Amino acid sequence: MPFHCGHMMGGDVPLCPALQQFKQEHVTLREQMEQLFQLAEAAREHPIDWPGLKEKAIRFEQELTAHSEREEEFLFTLMAQYIGRETGPIAVMEYEHQQGKKNLQTFIEKLNQADASVHIEKAKEITAFMIEAYHVLSQHFMKEENVLFPMAERLLSSEEKDFLAKKLKLA
Repeated sequence: MPFHCGHMMGGDVPLCPALQQFKQEHVTLREQMEQLFQLAEAAREHPIDWPGLKEKAIRFEQELTAHSEREEEFLFTLMAQYIGRETGPIAVMEYEHQQGKKNLQTFIEKLNQADASVHIEKAKEITAFMIEAYHVLSQHFMKEENVLFPMAERLLSSEEKDFLAKKLKLA
């Protein structure tokens, strides 16, 4: 039976511990991302602490990278056995990981060139990358939580869920 979007929806599906862990990591990442977004928006209007913003962006990028690498290596690989990896949900999730990280990395590179005297037009150019990363990743997290994680809960066997938990050091 082919999957239809209607069959895949359902963010209210109870998740196994490993999938719940991925979902919980989104909470922390979303909080950091929201703070960076607000700082980026503020920088478009008035001078801000660019070194402080860069430090927060680097910390977020490191945590996001660790999270997405675990998803890709373990969860996506398991799911790909059932739904493939070249097209469909996994391909979209990996593309969004790339887009989010690319925008975040460009933002950090631009911050490396910034100093206290950044004028408003330059600030808008720099922060556009963080704002784009925010939009890509916000939608991405929502898709994972409402579509991908419930789909994984239905597709993966108990053994695969246990394997995932061990890889996330939950078991």
